[in-house]
Amino acid sequence: MKKLGVLLVLILAVALLAGNAMAQNVGDKSVYFVTYYSNANTAGAPNAVLRLINDGDASTAQIEGRPNGNLWASIYVFDDSQEMLECCNCFISADGLLSEWVNRELTGNTLTGRTPTRGVIKIISSATDDPTNNSLKAGIHGTMTHVQYTSPWTLTEAPLSDANLVNAEQQGLQQSCSFAITLGSGQGTCSCTPEDQDF
Repeated sequence: MKKLGVLLVLILAVALLAGNAMAQNVGDKSVYFVTYYSNANTAGAPNAVLRLINDGDASTAQIEGRPNGNLWASIYVFDDSQEMLECCNCFISADGLLSEWVNRELTGNTLTGRTPTRGVIKIISSATDDPTNNSLKAGIHGTMTHVQYTSPWTLTEAPLSDANLVNAEQQGLQQSCSFAITLGSGQGTCSCTPEDQDF
């Protein structure tokens, strides 16, 4: 009986340690989103669009006309070799819509000077206007159109994928963005269209 008790205690200890290790890698899935782009900057292909909204959940009771519940989308654009090409912060007011062309706003001013055709886009929902120092705040949601190679070209639209934002990933994105801004001297920074100009 003693051996069974010791075995149960050991199994429980291992389970707790494993659960603890897993808990350390769990991040916030309400503030971090990922998607991909394909066939960008390709002759004859349509231009994909990233659309983001601020759900207004961060708003509080205020006098009408006063800024309230504003968020920023920290956008990080990578090529298919996992190299950060551009980053920026785009403003979205409560209940606002932000639409960004992949070819022009998100891959038109790359740090490397190369024009990518496919890669990954990561978005952090932030309460501050600085992609190198985010203040996480939930409220941004979005979709991405994807250009599929068929004859003729086909566009599909899908929601952004919720992702697990752990501290190491957040720090890595912010540092890479800081390097891109500093080293790029104007290159490596994506541009933001004025809010509510949908395509």
